[in-house]
Amino acid sequence: MAKIFLDTNVFVDLAEKRKQITLADFLEHELYISPLSIHILIYLYKYQIPSKKLTNLLKKFINLVPFDKGITESSSQGPTEDFEDNVQLHSAAEAECDLFLTSDTKLLSLKFFGKARLVSTL
Repeated sequence: MAKIFLDTNVFVDLAEKRKQITLADFLEHELYISPLSIHILIYLYKYQIPSKKLTNLLKKFINLVPFDKGITESSSQGPTEDFEDNVQLHSAAEAECDLFLTSDTKLLSLKFFGKARLVSTL
């Protein structure tokens, strides 16, 4: 079993069934996301609150990495020029994830951040 952090693009793909990815693909793993990913999903897809879909989705993602002052300060320093990407990376490091799943080619070029290996597939 691996601790897997889902970058926002993968989380949105999963939530909105944009690609061939389902929760069944992760049954043997622990999944982590940043609360920022939830905000982005709600904003992009204009979820009306309260939302049954969102409630059901959140029940499946019980591992939320707190978005706190430490992550904010670290993210403002890098490693990339994109604050949101940095929040995701530092959140994965905070949760000590083994894998960071993303489709972002710029992030994939980092190969590792903290102990997490950046990958596009399992």
